[in-house]
Amino acid sequence: MRYLYLTIILLASCGRKNAAGGPPPGGVPEVSVVTVQTQRVALTTELSGRVAASLTAEVRPQVGGIIQNRLFTEGSDVKAGEVLYQIDPASYQAANDGAKAALAKAEASVAPLRLKADRYKELLASEAVSQQDVDDATAAQKLAEAEIALAKAALETARINLAYTEVKAPISGRIGRSAVTNGALVTALQPTPLATIQQLDPVYVDVTQSSTEMLRLRKALESGQFSIQDGQAKVLLLLDDGTEYALPGSLKFTEAFVDPGTGSVTLRTLFPNPKLMLLPGMFVRSVLEEGVKDQGILVPQRGVTRNPAGHAMVLLVGADHKVEPRVIRTDRTVGDHWLVSDGLQVGDRVIVEGLQRARPGTPVIAVPFVASPEIPPAAGPKK
Repeated sequence: MRYLYLTIILLASCGRKNAAGGPPPGGVPEVSVVTVQTQRVALTTELSGRVAASLTAEVRPQVGGIIQNRLFTEGSDVKAGEVLYQIDPASYQAANDGAKAALAKAEASVAPLRLKADRYKELLASEAVSQQDVDDATAAQKLAEAEIALAKAALETARINLAYTEVKAPISGRIGRSAVTNGALVTALQPTPLATIQQLDPVYVDVTQSSTEMLRLRKALESGQFSIQDGQAKVLLLLDDGTEYALPGSLKFTEAFVDPGTGSVTLRTLFPNPKLMLLPGMFVRSVLEEGVKDQGILVPQRGVTRNPAGHAMVLLVGADHKVEPRVIRTDRTVGDHWLVSDGLQVGDRVIVEGLQRARPGTPVIAVPFVASPEIPPAAGPKK
């Protein structure tokens, strides 16, 4: 009786274990699969960079003197040709007036010399004067005319210097703080600028890309794997706080040399900036559209594993409903998917859920994979 009692207890415990362990041995497991299809895939690269003004001009005086007045408001927008500073023009006005007087004197002295040369030429025919006298009178006339040309040049120089006492904006844009105040002494072409003007609409965003990635992209474009949409690469911008900038930009050019220190190439992109949200020096991230692959194959990352050799592989459900492993070649990630370049064909069924129950060579039941909807954040208590 004791042995019979122990046997009944053991059989009951085994039955409870089978009930708690799920389906009985020999049941066919169920897996979720995605069917491979080709699709148009836009390939992008995220690169870090900084904003730079499209035009920058440092305002410097071209003549020396005392600043009489500053005629702009710091941080305001100025137009090209607008007067920014007024340098004391007194000495330059006097130099201009003196140059005018010197020109008038030269013009007055040339008139009698011209008449004398003409008269000597007439007297030479009657041999009343010698040829030497004619030559001397003609030389004196030409010398006086040269003095006029020299006086005109001096007057133009004085006029230019007088105009330079008005320091004007070389470009239109936003002007920064002033480095001098009224009464400050400035010199011609001094190293320290009086102010800096920057054009902020549009702006440049300079980003760097490794030379290895650049060569890979060029080879892919030349081989026809990718194509550039509309003939020009488009660029999106992510601000420092993670938000996306509303207006797209465009790639303008790529530097023709590689930085030997970093092994990278600088790319310059251009963005419109009508609301002046982008300021020079701001750190941003550019999402550069490298190209478009018309017949791309995407596989969810959750369905890709690695074999002991480190190669990417997936588990497929074959025509006989049995699991079979397949080594694939992945190029890059696109969101939460892998872009597969080799190893898969249209119609292949890739297991993405139930991998722990799938064993190579065993039969499975394949059902279409349905992505779980995102759970919205819980709402707070109503106030």
